[in-house]
Amino acid sequence: MDLIERTREYVSEVLADEPSTHDLSHIERVEDLCMQIRKKEGGDELVLRLAALFHDVGIMKEHQQGGDHAQYSAEIAQEFLTTAGANKDLIEHVMACIRSHRFSSGLEAQTLEAKILQDADRIDALGAVGIFRSLVSMGALHVMRSAAGTINERSINVHRKDYLEGFYEYMNNKPFRIMERLNTDTARGIARERLKLMHVYLNALQEETSYIK
Repeated sequence: MDLIERTREYVSEVLADEPSTHDLSHIERVEDLCMQIRKKEGGDELVLRLAALFHDVGIMKEHQQGGDHAQYSAEIAQEFLTTAGANKDLIEHVMACIRSHRFSSGLEAQTLEAKILQDADRIDALGAVGIFRSLVSMGALHVMRSAAGTINERSINVHRKDYLEGFYEYMNNKPFRIMERLNTDTARGIARERLKLMHVYLNALQEETSYIK
């Protein structure tokens, strides 16, 4: 089994019970988007695939302990790749990509591969799948708060008593700000199409709930 498939199998096991849409399906969509963007923008395929596969592997630790899953994910990637015998330069490049991927961290990507990972991860928050992910994630975080009594401060809008208010706040604070924070022309083209659908959906939702004062 090659390194990519070993990594995929490992990540699948770690995220088997992940409830908030940072699961393997998200991981593999981000991986695919990285490859789509790479076709036009270039970049090292091995670095991109590994960074995409590992980028959220620390989310379970964040759910349990708080902190930053991007940093946890980089540390997990380092341990796994070191044990697998990967070279130091590859490991450091993958870790750098992972550390800077998170939208809420505001970190600037320093390499083409890091920029592509940022773009791919952000695009998966857009379009039909972006709407689906946001609603499932909000529900999951509500349940985790009820069970553990903890609040994820990076997702504070999730915890609004009025779910619609929280959803509108999320939409304005992330998806509709993503375009201005993409790095590549290829990503901006994909995002532009996905945002059209999100605008249609949000306009319809606001119209259907306009009776609420």
